[in-house]
Amino acid sequence: MQQTKRLEEFKKSVTNKFNIYNSLFLSLPYKNVENVGILIPLLLDQCEKGLKAGKDPQEILEVFFSNFVDIQDERERLDFMFRIVQYVERQVVLYDSVEDSAFPKLQEYSSSLTIPDYFELVNRTKNWDKVSKKLSTFSARIVLTAHPTQFYTPAVLDIIAELRSLIDEDRIHDIDVTLQQLGLTSLINAKKPTPLDEAKNIIYILRNTYYDAVGELYQYVKSNIRDEKFENYNLMKLGFWPGGDRDGNPFVTADITKQVADELRLTLMKCYYNELKNLRKKLTFKSMQEDINALSTKLYHAMFDPTAPISYEEIIGHLSDVRQQLVEYYHELYLDELDQFIDKVHIFKTHFATLDIRQDHSKHTLVVESVLKKNGIIKESLDELKEKELVKMLLEKDFKLNPKDFDDDIVKDTIVNIQNLKAIQEKNGEDGCNRYIISNSEDIFSVLFVFGLFRWCGWNEKDITFDIVPLFETMKGMDASEEVMQTLFDIPKYRQHLERRRDIHTIMLGFSDGTKDGGYLKANWSILKTKETLSKVCKKNGIAAIFFDGRGGPPARGGGKTHRFYAAQTKDVANHEIQLTIQGQTITSTYGTKEQFMHNSEQLLTAGLSNNLFGKELTISASQRKLIEELSELSFDKYDALKQHDKFIPYLENRSTLKYYTKANIGSRPGKRGSAKQLTLADLRAISFVGSWSQLKQNVPGYFGLGSAIQKLKEEGRLNEVKKLYKEVPFFKALMLNSMMSLAKTNFDLTSYMKEDPEFGDFWKILYEEYQLSKKMLLQISGLKILMEDEAVSRESVKIREKIVLPLLVIQQNALYHITQNSEYKELYEKIVTRSLYGNINASRNSA
Repeated sequence: MQQTKRLEEFKKSVTNKFNIYNSLFLSLPYKNVENVGILIPLLLDQCEKGLKAGKDPQEILEVFFSNFVDIQDERERLDFMFRIVQYVERQVVLYDSVEDSAFPKLQEYSSSLTIPDYFELVNRTKNWDKVSKKLSTFSARIVLTAHPTQFYTPAVLDIIAELRSLIDEDRIHDIDVTLQQLGLTSLINAKKPTPLDEAKNIIYILRNTYYDAVGELYQYVKSNIRDEKFENYNLMKLGFWPGGDRDGNPFVTADITKQVADELRLTLMKCYYNELKNLRKKLTFKSMQEDINALSTKLYHAMFDPTAPISYEEIIGHLSDVRQQLVEYYHELYLDELDQFIDKVHIFKTHFATLDIRQDHSKHTLVVESVLKKNGIIKESLDELKEKELVKMLLEKDFKLNPKDFDDDIVKDTIVNIQNLKAIQEKNGEDGCNRYIISNSEDIFSVLFVFGLFRWCGWNEKDITFDIVPLFETMKGMDASEEVMQTLFDIPKYRQHLERRRDIHTIMLGFSDGTKDGGYLKANWSILKTKETLSKVCKKNGIAAIFFDGRGGPPARGGGKTHRFYAAQTKDVANHEIQLTIQGQTITSTYGTKEQFMHNSEQLLTAGLSNNLFGKELTISASQRKLIEELSELSFDKYDALKQHDKFIPYLENRSTLKYYTKANIGSRPGKRGSAKQLTLADLRAISFVGSWSQLKQNVPGYFGLGSAIQKLKEEGRLNEVKKLYKEVPFFKALMLNSMMSLAKTNFDLTSYMKEDPEFGDFWKILYEEYQLSKKMLLQISGLKILMEDEAVSRESVKIREKIVLPLLVIQQNALYHITQNSEYKELYEKIVTRSLYGNINASRNSA
């Protein structure tokens, strides 16, 4: 019933409104676009019918250009296709705005567990003491990253925000004018953004959305928790990777990191200054003016001058004095507003979001090797030292490093950056930057190299105010992680470091590369098992484990429901805090408005808390584990065979948009690690990898191998075992539902022409057959008749989005074909492919 009402509301507030406002595009008064809007429905119709009939994109476009627009000249056709791409991009922006505007209404019919629902549940079970205790320490950390699938400029984000508010009020004339503005505003970057540009784009969202949203969420919990002393200012924490994430990005330098830290602090001071300015209109009482004026002046200087920061203690000091005056002499007038401001200062302090540093283990190996060579300890390689000798060097040997003594840029910059981190903490506070993450961690040295480098770069080991976070990214890394962590805990100096870090250890697992490496089910199952194992190891050693997930990995590959993943964690996984990265277009699509941010943050909190407080604890029995293990190995064998196929990398290079990701101005980071000419899977960035499958509408990372694995058990007469597993194990069900969303976004008709390709036809057939099998098997084990049957609104949204971009995708595939034919317009066809990435990425919203 609830789902039916929600779908009715969706059709009324989203589908109908989009159709009405989309018609305004038909009359945009611009040169060369007057016919485009009228012709797009005809092109869509031709694309849908043509693909179903098995026609290739060239045939579809040939019929369209010959029969509907009568353009025979290839150059003119290209111009027209560019205009269609531009038009579709703007349709996507409009649809996003309409859907975002409808979000609050749709939530009225949602079955998701919100904070108010959660408190109602607590009220019924009279568990207030328990929930109060848990909420006083529990937290969720959303870490914003600059992965290259979010590229709207602040100007476009402003237009989207304006459209949302106009749509809320159905102001047709103003919507028309704003759509005209959108039509004339470039949606893409004129040049590749720098890491600082990326950081500023996301800081814009911090300032305009998250500053108020986090504050309001905290106020709601505080006022409903029935605990007058509640002050868990870490309830919802923000993390930040742009400017600190140098893994595979040579453009992130020590200087960039420093500038981004400054930008975060300066922007926060602007938020504080504006809030104080509004508050002082109410706090007009004489005795507090000195404090208000002093604070206002300091904040004013601090928001423009990076060399004149104000400390968290200073801000709180002034506000506490004002509060005392208000209570003692002015009848607590406007006390609530003042307290809300004070709470925000406690939450954001002087950092706004915690800037994480991330680098690949291989770069630290290079730095350590260079240092030991420079000091005559080794001649060429670290292999000259025994493990114990190297450990002793890192923990006990004192070097004083000067970046000028080294020639290699990475070595120099790593040393400068670690030395600079002290200054960042002095200005932004320790919370401003206190985590160092190591990609591709596979042994103890991933952590010890960083610990040693801090010592050698001038940090007294007792003053290393940084958590060193291993990222066990690959299957090999996850397999080694238990031994690695236990060995680290057994090292007295490292154990002492952990005592100074409150006996807490953050660990990342799988991230995005886990799925690329191990396939969908094996990667996710390995991550859960590894979490359970590491939880046990940490507990045995008196350490609280915190797991930090990449959203592109386990929680939501294929764009699934993140909270569903967390609600399905077993009781054996440490549950002190939820941490995950939010990347690409997910930043604006899932957390882009205040309402969305608060709703999805609530989902994270309630998913994490529910595991502890309600119902039976989630467990997976030995027989269920054995079955998941069997399925994961079978699916991995199928996926691994695909990876080993001699056409796997060539197919991505020559039949997908892979190489065009690096040509598009949508991210500062190169598309692959390393500089070798020969592309390897290990060098390939997960975002480009997943994104390329998404553009092909084949979505291989979200399901490949699942169908074969389930089919094998079916042949053995064991299908009912898998059905039972789906029904009884929330973790397995969550993965299958996420995979079904991946399958729902798949459209092999788009590339069916490839089955005749002399080089790649057989490879395409392997992908298609596994897609069909996976869809068939998942429907059988779930008992659903269609994909996403129980998620009608999400299914409808996916359907509309896929419809909007279908003409764009047909144009993209046509261009990819012409590139292989060495057309005289090859350069223009390449530009079309690059340009068409944008609309499809945004329409998918959560493709990566």
